[in-house]
Order: sequence, then structure tokens, then C-alpha cells
Amino acid sequence: MTEQSKSGRIRPNGRRRKQPAKGRRALTVAAWSAAAIVVVGGSGLGYVYFKLDGNLQGVDINAKLGTDRPKNVDNGSMDILVLGSDSRSGDNGAYGKDEGGARSDTAMVVHVYEGHKKASVVSIPRDTLIDRPACVDERGTRVAGSKRAMFNTAYEVGGPACAVKTVESMSGIRMDHYIEVDFTGFKKLIDKLGGVEITTTEAIKDSKSHLNLAPGTHTLNGEQSLGLVRTRKSVGDGSDLGRIQLQQAFMKAFIDQVKDVGVFSNPKKLLDIADTATKAITPNSELDSVNELMGFAQGLAGLGADDVHMVTMPVEYDPADLNRVIPLEAQSRQVWQALKADKPIPASATKDTATGKADGLVKQPGTVPE
Repeated sequence: MTEQSKSGRIRPNGRRRKQPAKGRRALTVAAWSAAAIVVVGGSGLGYVYFKLDGNLQGVDINAKLGTDRPKNVDNGSMDILVLGSDSRSGDNGAYGKDEGGARSDTAMVVHVYEGHKKASVVSIPRDTLIDRPACVDERGTRVAGSKRAMFNTAYEVGGPACAVKTVESMSGIRMDHYIEVDFTGFKKLIDKLGGVEITTTEAIKDSKSHLNLAPGTHTLNGEQSLGLVRTRKSVGDGSDLGRIQLQQAFMKAFIDQVKDVGVFSNPKKLLDIADTATKAITPNSELDSVNELMGFAQGLAGLGADDVHMVTMPVEYDPADLNRVIPLEAQSRQVWQALKADKPIPASATKDTATGKADGLVKQPGTVPE
């Protein structure tokens, strides 16, 4: 049983995406909720490239981090840090006051195994207290490290490079790529794709995320999807851990339901989706062109919901502050060592860890509703 199967509030519906006809190039859209990863592959339409290249603004993580990083293990696997930023600037101001900074509202390490047929996703709770390493911010200024700092402050004080360095320090794994997803872009992409269908087993009503769903099946539009992955206070014990369970369930639903949306017979629709997706993300500099992004997407094209194992980094509530969590060192080490060795995460690594107390089951794709 994966960790997200404990929330009991939503279950992804079991629809499979259609296989594109032989001879067609695949359009790949892999979106990972409020910390979602969005990648659009190619259609063979040359005019798309010129338009989309202008949307992609990369971040040169390697230049900022230098050589003080974990060894780059070349075993055919790939590790990607995916962040969803809670910046309140611009159009995102609808979700709170702009205080001049941003934090990584959602963080996931996506490990794609050798052969790119399976993947593991490790969610890192934003409220995790960690030892944040010193880093260099986006202006080139050195930022001092800090003890017992909340994980999401790494992005706030030092931007993407500091977030990557913090994750690498925690895990001992070098991140091959970085992708950041924007609130507003996430909403627009979901709307362009026609929404995501999920089934709630209990009512979800959260004034903070503006979400109000009765039990039953819903096709969530962009606004509702963003509300779901931001819902916190009304889920489980109101901690970030319950929200992570909803995010993971949404990811399962989205990955499994992305299918032929008519773009092969409608080039304009393809361009609209690709235009929206490339505006929604900020990748590292190795993915900031259409050709590079397309190659990356094609490497993920074979992954379906059943091929992705999702867990939360093993944590426990901090005895000194129950609003925070701290890593379970031995079990977290099991998780990171497994990924570093390109092995499955052992079930013992996440046994008896804090989960947000959102009891029940989330039915996996293909199961029959009770």
C-alpha cells in the first residue's frame, strides 16, 4: 500500500490513456501537482519550436553550486527536484498577500529508474526542520546555513540553487534536473487539458484553498485542482502531511488520465497546450530549450500511474513543536540509499511514520468503488 492510500478522501478513477496510433509522435504531458512537473514532448511541427523556446527561462543550477555536490552517478537513472512555489506575486496574489518572497510550498524528489519504466516520488514536507547548508542566492550573495530551519525556507532565502543544495545535502543524491511550477500556470494547464476526474469519498471543504466538494465523482477544473493540492486545514490533523496525501492522490489521477486529447488532429490545440505548459515551468538550464525538454519528456513517456511509487520522507512530529516535523534519520537514510542505488524503496522505510492522520483508503486506478 502506498502512503497516499491512507487519506480516505479521494481516489483516482481508473481510466487508461489511449495509445497514439502507429507512426505518430507522442505528445507527453507529465504534470505533478502543486509541486507538479509539466513536460510537453514534440509533435514534429517545426513552427512550435520557435514559439515555445521563447517561453522557457532556465536557471543555471550547476554554475551556482559549483563542484561541492554529491557524485554524479551514471547508472541510467535520473533524479529531478520538483518544486511548487507559493509566491504571491502577480496573478498568484489571489492566494495570499505578497510579502516579497516565496517558499517551496511543495517539494518532490522524482527518481526515474534505469530503463525509465518505473519511478519513485518522495515528498518532502515543507514544515520539516533540517540543517540548511550555506548557499549562494540568485544575486550571487552567500547565504549562511541554519540549524533547525524549516525546509521551505531554503528556496525563500536562496532560490532554486539553495533548494537543490539543501535536498542534495539531506539525501546525498545529486539532482540531475530541477523544475519549478507556477500556481497560475498550473491552473491554466489543467483547464487546457479539460480537467482531471477524481472521486471523493468524503466531503472536502476548505476556506483557505477555496475548495468545496461533496462526496462523489468530479471533473476538477484548474481552480479546483489547485484548491485540492493546497487543501490543508480540513484534512486529517490539519498538517502538511495530510495535504501531501491529497497531492499524491491527485498526481496518480492525473498521470493515469492524461490521454489523447485531440491534439493530433488539431495542431492549434497542441500549440495551446504546449504554450501553456512551457509558460508554467522554470527548468534548470539543461532543459530550457524545446529540443532538450522534448528529449526529457520522451524519456518519461512510458510511465503510467501504476509505474510510480509515492511516499513521504519518513518524519515524526517534533516534540518541541507539534506544528513541525523532523526526519526519522535511520528510515530516511533507507529511502535515500535505495534511490542512490537505483533500488525500490523498502516498505520498512515508511512503516510507523507520521502521515497526517487522514485515515482510510484511496482506491488505486482500476479498482471498483465500494
